[in-house]
Amino acid sequence: MATGCCAAAVLLAVALVLSAPDATEAYDSLDPNGNITIKWDVMEWTPDGYVAVVTMYNYQQFRHIGSPGWQLGWTWAKEEVIWSMVGAQTTEQGDCSKFKGNIPHSCKKDPTVVDLLPGTPYDMQIANCCKGGVLSTFNQDPENAISSFQLSVGLAGTTTKTVKLPKNFTLRGPVPGYTCGRATVRKPTMFFSADGRRATRARMTWRVVCTYSQFLAQKIPSCCVSLSASSSNAIVDCPTCSCGCQNPNGTNCVKIHLIYGPGKWTGEPLLECTPHMCPVKIQWHVKQNYKDYWRVQITITNFDFRTNYTEWNLVVQHPNFDNITQLSGLNYKPLTPYGGGINDTAMFWGVKPYNDVLTQDGTLGAVQAELLLRKDSRTFTFEKGWAFPHRAYFNGDNCVMPSPENYPPLPPNASV
Repeated sequence: MATGCCAAAVLLAVALVLSAPDATEAYDSLDPNGNITIKWDVMEWTPDGYVAVVTMYNYQQFRHIGSPGWQLGWTWAKEEVIWSMVGAQTTEQGDCSKFKGNIPHSCKKDPTVVDLLPGTPYDMQIANCCKGGVLSTFNQDPENAISSFQLSVGLAGTTTKTVKLPKNFTLRGPVPGYTCGRATVRKPTMFFSADGRRATRARMTWRVVCTYSQFLAQKIPSCCVSLSASSSNAIVDCPTCSCGCQNPNGTNCVKIHLIYGPGKWTGEPLLECTPHMCPVKIQWHVKQNYKDYWRVQITITNFDFRTNYTEWNLVVQHPNFDNITQLSGLNYKPLTPYGGGINDTAMFWGVKPYNDVLTQDGTLGAVQAELLLRKDSRTFTFEKGWAFPHRAYFNGDNCVMPSPENYPPLPPNASV
């Protein structure tokens, strides 16, 4: 029962509301309700099982799954098989030797499913499939923050009382870090026709919630922040060994003049040798100081010769973000994780097709933008490092900041 490849906007909006996560499912302090929710809707019964549509919703505000995309896995509760799939495929068929004639798509006890690629033939598509596993954030691209596939399950039971929920769900991306909870039965999902005049519902629905931990994803950070000001010659670079240290013989990095191309992909980064050894550096530069305004230049640099960061984003905390007056070179959205009208967190991302891809290390491996902020006489001060950000995240990972005592000095009259 393959459906069309494009969902109507009204159906998308309804799906988001009906599938929104509970407020109690919190993880990151800057994104307290952030998670990836997996919804499994049994659409119809078959002689030995059912047909289901599985949908993933990325409810994280600033963390997406980039190329080569997501991998979703689980363990069957009984001896289920997957007869067929639309919009996705399993990575292995498994041992189907006991079947004669009609061979299942997958006989593995613990299948792993991946999205199909763009350009997949129309008869193999379902709405919200076939994006190569890329799952955007709702802030950047809400229409691509959803991914779906359809599967026909056999040897599974044919009623809500005989179907057993799969166990041990796993969600993997280009880097690890997601932990999935148990599948829980929910109220069956309601579906509405395009004209909104007819409603149908799933035969059975269950849900799985997966949350992200940077600690689980990697033991060392992946980005760092350096600080500078035009009024001072001092540049406070990223702390030494922010993202690990260079080996004495330089085997885990290369000098830029020795690179003649990206080389063979090994799944590991190929970094330029730097004191900080981070794939990405964020430069916050206090560029100009006026009577009523001040200007900041932000530069994001990619030091990885093998990675293009597609649809990257940067989240920064600063107490003056409530007074952003002008922004050039980036998209911007305020985040209010704490409520109460506190607006000190901003999300920035590139402008398509201008700079939404942070390319491999080299002359084009940097993105630059400027912010103009208004001074509020009731709260404004440049004292004690106020001009510099409190925290920065790149693609959802917390970046290493310089120690506050090392911040660049500002002139005595900086507050006027």
